[in-house]
Amino acid sequence: MSNNHAMADSLQSILNLAQPPIGISFLDHVPDNPPAYESSYPTATDDGRTGAVSAGCVFWMKAADQAFSTVPSDHGNCSVGSLTHGLIELGEAATKADVQAICDAKWVDPEIFPHIPTMNERPKSIVYEPLASASRNPDVVLIRVNAKQAMQLHSAIPALRHEGKPQCHIIPIAAQENQPALSVGCMLSRVRTGMSNNEMTCALPFDQLAEVIESLQAVCESDHMVAGYASVISHFNPKSGQGFVPH
Repeated sequence: MSNNHAMADSLQSILNLAQPPIGISFLDHVPDNPPAYESSYPTATDDGRTGAVSAGCVFWMKAADQAFSTVPSDHGNCSVGSLTHGLIELGEAATKADVQAICDAKWVDPEIFPHIPTMNERPKSIVYEPLASASRNPDVVLIRVNAKQAMQLHSAIPALRHEGKPQCHIIPIAAQENQPALSVGCMLSRVRTGMSNNEMTCALPFDQLAEVIESLQAVCESDHMVAGYASVISHFNPKSGQGFVPH
């Protein structure tokens, strides 16, 4: 656990993250620790959807300052997130009104659904917690990043995947396929989480985290040197592009 704290501190300080890294763990049992997420479910929709929050990605925001465990039903309001996290099958997701709505809006093509990365096995619990105080080594470390931080991750991780909607599928990419993945986000998630327009997310396999941190340290040190070089300009004419004298 102390190692998790050290890696969380390193990751946050190297990238200058505005929000702390969180750990996400997929378990085959419901743990005693951390405690279950406390919530009252709203009345179910006509197609049977309800849950502890509007979508599973909302748990990412909650976990910045608290640790909790969830069960599959807690995620039930969002069929897309339930699908990516292995909580429901594709056939069930296709019958849900929220999936039909995003297809009717042409937000996604229905043909993509069989190709969306998902967890292969249905977890009995998913734990969300700040990495710094994580009670276990998580499967995935999730960070919220801006464009500069995404640039540095791109330089530090040659195998980094760049993904779009739905945002939540970067979690199984990291957990199931063992690949780091950056997402530009999706409108469903931005509205439900309230995530800033300036933020993206990146999911990192936990077992690669130490290597990623080491690589990021080198990248950020280089960036700092280049920034200093680029900022020293004498007699520079921005119209002609001439007169640049580096020091």
